[in-house]
Amino acid sequence: MIPAFPVYLFDVDGTLVDSAIDIVGAIQGVLASTPKHDVPFEYIKGFIGHHLVDLFNDLFPDYSSEQIDVLVVEYRRIYPLRNHAATKAYPGVSELLSQLGGRKSTATTKGTPTTRIVLERFGLLPYFNHVQGTDGFPAKPHPDVIFKALEGLHASPADCLFVGDAPADMEAAQRAGVKSCAVTWGYGKRDELALWQPTYWIDRPSELLTKR
Repeated sequence: MIPAFPVYLFDVDGTLVDSAIDIVGAIQGVLASTPKHDVPFEYIKGFIGHHLVDLFNDLFPDYSSEQIDVLVVEYRRIYPLRNHAATKAYPGVSELLSQLGGRKSTATTKGTPTTRIVLERFGLLPYFNHVQGTDGFPAKPHPDVIFKALEGLHASPADCLFVGDAPADMEAAQRAGVKSCAVTWGYGKRDELALWQPTYWIDRPSELLTKR
């Protein structure tokens, strides 16, 4: 049984919205002019939830930090141009957020302004008391974005359940000292999620409401 929590934090990509086509498409657009122009979709998708730097460092281990920064800047130019046209909210997410009690924030690797745009685009923004992205501090699996979200809600780790789809989410939750809930409809692999011993598992959004 999943008890009610005073505070819920949500990852976005792979948890609230299925954005893989737009994210991977933008990355492939960046890579098109590099020697790595044919990286498979599924490989790139596996990095969703991590900072772009992690992916680009993996693909270009010999690049300087300045060269990596150029790739990140180019992604940030291309991604908004896609206008989230291939992104969609997962079925049941809107209903979950509208019925779930407690205060809510995001805790995502996206920047806060982009997160607000995505939430507004899919009608989810009104359900959140706070929106927190990764703005100039280490991304998950570092716990910084969780702490920033809790700070924005004036809440403590003991009050919180963090809901996410990726191993990085579960690791960040563990490092932040908050309870975690792994969702199985996103991009993370179940066996890799299990390594971080999520407190709870759900297979559909409604289970966060019904398992009480």
